[in-house]
Amino acid sequence: MTGHPDADPYVTHRTLLFTVAYEMLGSAADAEDVLQESWLRWAGVDRSQVRDPRAYLVRLVTRQALNRLRTLSRSREDYVGEWLPEPLLTSPDVAEDVELAESVSIAMLTVLETLGPTERAVFVLREVFEMAHGEIAEAIGKSPAAVRQIARRAREHVAARRPRVRVSRSEQQAVVERFLLALRTGRLRELLAVMAPDVVLITDGGGVVPAALAPLHGAETVAKLLARANRAPAFEATGVWLNGEPAGRLDLDGEPTTVSLTVEHGRITRIHVVRNPHKLTRLDEPAELAR
Repeated sequence: MTGHPDADPYVTHRTLLFTVAYEMLGSAADAEDVLQESWLRWAGVDRSQVRDPRAYLVRLVTRQALNRLRTLSRSREDYVGEWLPEPLLTSPDVAEDVELAESVSIAMLTVLETLGPTERAVFVLREVFEMAHGEIAEAIGKSPAAVRQIARRAREHVAARRPRVRVSRSEQQAVVERFLLALRTGRLRELLAVMAPDVVLITDGGGVVPAALAPLHGAETVAKLLARANRAPAFEATGVWLNGEPAGRLDLDGEPTTVSLTVEHGRITRIHVVRNPHKLTRLDEPAELAR
């Protein structure tokens, strides 16, 4: 992202900074808090001493996000049921940057939740934003050698847990459309046909709305649960773009729910459903993401 030469660097790079914070935290609300804290610190900096404002701001946001992440890691242990990242409405343009789209997908953000705070920061800065080991070392207060080791461990950890197959945008969209059509009609057979036999459904209600407290396994179990959705007096199932990929939005009696799908070999292997209303406040306007 570029801006007017006289613009404040923070304003110029805000989209990048938000993306860094969001990928580290999995929460847009927490990312915004981090950016606010970072802005206040940036306002007190002697700009004449800053040679590379972009790198300086990324380091600043990274440190604030790490502090927030360590606090959140403790509070999320007490979360009611399964915790899922906060979904973001995005434009189809985000998908043009394949690496960015994959890094902000709900599936990837869920994998990143299994990393410790430092490992997550190193992975995001190195693998997504391609920062040098020395720059990352400055941001997290470690030596470059330590960062290399952390980056290797984090990369191996993520590789073992990320979706095994990368599908095209057109294939993802086709499967999403089949899934949503089956939901609208409530046809169990069509739902079973679009899901892998060992599909896993994870639902986040946050203790605020009804949701499964543990993952559900198996196509029959998952299909029977999903087929009941259209029994609500007012039910809509529409295609949307969430976190850089085709996904679904369900409206049950006016209350939104997001559905993000992992597709492998033409069938759904994992379904992430967010029902917690506190995580669904950003579905009216696309978020800007960049790297």
